This record gives sequence, C-alpha cells and structure tokens, in this order.
Amino acid sequence: MQIYIAASWKHQHAVEMLTERLEERGHEVLSWLREGRPEEAFLSRRELEHFIYSPEGRRVFDFCAGSATGCDLVIYLGPSGCDAWAEVGAAYGRGTPILGLLAKSEEVGLMRLMIRSWHSSVASLLEAVREIEKGAFAERQVML
Repeated sequence: MQIYIAASWKHQHAVEMLTERLEERGHEVLSWLREGRPEEAFLSRRELEHFIYSPEGRRVFDFCAGSATGCDLVIYLGPSGCDAWAEVGAAYGRGTPILGLLAKSEEVGLMRLMIRSWHSSVASLLEAVREIEKGAFAERQVML
C-alpha cells in the first residue's frame, strides 16, 4: 500500500522510525521528510513565511496534499498541528482510511471521528495496517 504519515515536524524521529517499520513490511511511504527539508522545523516565523510562499514551499505543499489525497492509507501521528489535521481532513474527504496513533496530550474535538481507529501503541497500529491490507479491518474507537 501507499501510506502517508500526517505529523508535525516535532515528530521527525518517530516518523522516520515508523516509515522504516512500514517499508520493512513492503509498503511505500510517501514521505514529506524526504520531500521536504528537515531544517524547516527550525526556521523562524519570518523565514517560514518566506519558505511557504517560495517555489520550494509550493512544491512541498503539492507533494503533501497530493500524497494525503492520493494514497491508500493515512496515519495520523499525534499530537500534531493544523497542517497534519488539514491533511487528515483532505484524506477523509476523499474516503481514504485514516488510523491514528494516540498521544496523551491530544486535544482534538469532534473531528477525531475522521480517524477510523485510534491506537495507543505502534504494535497495535501496525496490526491495524496489516488488517486493512488483508481486507479484514475492524474499527476500534478509544476515548480520548
């Protein structure tokens, strides 16, 4: 499957580790880390504004938006910010299944229902990915 991970830059290392685990299982991860620039996480607000409106920023935006709406599965890694939630919303609107990796400090309201199932561990999340791949997925909701 093609999988997109919607997450904040603050989760860079977790995204890298999850990407590795998914690729070991034969999935293709459409990685904004590979497409973007890790140094974006350290830009000042002014530098970030400049990047966003630059041709490079547009290229990364197009990659992320296209990946979130064109993949087979989205994984949301929480807690993340407005960009990751926009990607989740875009994927949800296209009917793409979305799994969430729950974080203790997650502060999402009603829109949490866009996530097909929340998981409190990577092992549980990977099992759900396997179930989706086999067509044997059972939705699981947890209280946030």
